[in-house]
Amino acid sequence: MKTLLRALLVPALALVAALVVGAIVIVFTDPETLRAWASSARNPARALSLSWALVSGAYSALFEGSFGSVRAVSETIVTATPLILAGLSVALAFRAGLFNIGGEGQILAGAIAATYVGFTFRDLPALVHLPAALLAGFAAGAGWGFIPGFLKARTGAHEVITTIMLNFIALSFVNFLLKTQTFLRPNRADPISKIVSESAELPQLLGTQYRLHAGIVLALLVAWGVWWLLFRSTVGFQFRSVGANPDAAAYAGIRVGATYMVAMFLAGGLAGLAGGVQILGIRKYMTPGFFGYGFDAIALALLGRSHPAGVVGAAVLFGALRAGALRMQADTSIPIDIIVVIQALIIVFIAAPALVRAVFRIRAERVAEPEAFTKSWAA
Repeated sequence: MKTLLRALLVPALALVAALVVGAIVIVFTDPETLRAWASSARNPARALSLSWALVSGAYSALFEGSFGSVRAVSETIVTATPLILAGLSVALAFRAGLFNIGGEGQILAGAIAATYVGFTFRDLPALVHLPAALLAGFAAGAGWGFIPGFLKARTGAHEVITTIMLNFIALSFVNFLLKTQTFLRPNRADPISKIVSESAELPQLLGTQYRLHAGIVLALLVAWGVWWLLFRSTVGFQFRSVGANPDAAAYAGIRVGATYMVAMFLAGGLAGLAGGVQILGIRKYMTPGFFGYGFDAIALALLGRSHPAGVVGAAVLFGALRAGALRMQADTSIPIDIIVVIQALIIVFIAAPALVRAVFRIRAERVAEPEAFTKSWAA
């Protein structure tokens, strides 16, 4: 427990630091408060009062929009669900020494496959149709992830380059498919797919008045499965060994190339499952480029220290920020973009743990710093 608390210390303080800097940004982007500070020599108490009212109001609205009601909690969990799966995808690759920047393309591949199975096989019972659609999403993402893993193992092609390129290929391919008669919704000219059958939809957990669906149960089970794979299985030991030192792992008899391929296959599958869950749980149809979770997943893996439990916690945090942002904007007129700023600040502080220690005066030896960045950059 003590080791766990030490490992969580820097991420927690990074969040605090990001909120503090975010508060400063909020204060100095508000015209009235800015004018008060410009004349603070005459009335500093008013400037401080306005700043406190603005920041406390913004963060209170953010909290209320995230956790203040059943509907708010439901929206937070719904938003966090695909982020958990996408974050696990990047974290799994990190553990094997790979930087999977292709989450976006893998998500798109999984989403289009789940959509196809969802609207095509309408005569299947739900007990068959839903698992088939989810498996199709996983398989499509896994296949898309396997490509850079294979290229890395056989040719040495860097996965950062190949996954970025595959993102653009996936986006263009999905845009093409959505214009074909197979996917295009009848009587529609714009690229929007047919609606998936009810038998392929993830069941609602709190009734139709809330959007919370069974995808969160699946995501948590997958998180447990990834934890077991990484820390309780031989395959996971091979992943971590190759990620720590591929040369030493090869000397010990581990097939490094095969490990790369398996890791990227599974990482792609998790990202594809994120796309499938979002389609079958929320969207029910496919449109061009509506996700945007692939790059958030990198931040989640960093914030969660590449540990499944940490990724789940980071996903809930990001889900809360996104869910509460609308309430914050409605109540205070603060632009929703401030949430993107806070997320970026969290990443900056997580990527610079020495800065966090210096700001909060923490001795380095008191903090357990699991590796979050892959060594693959030096490959």
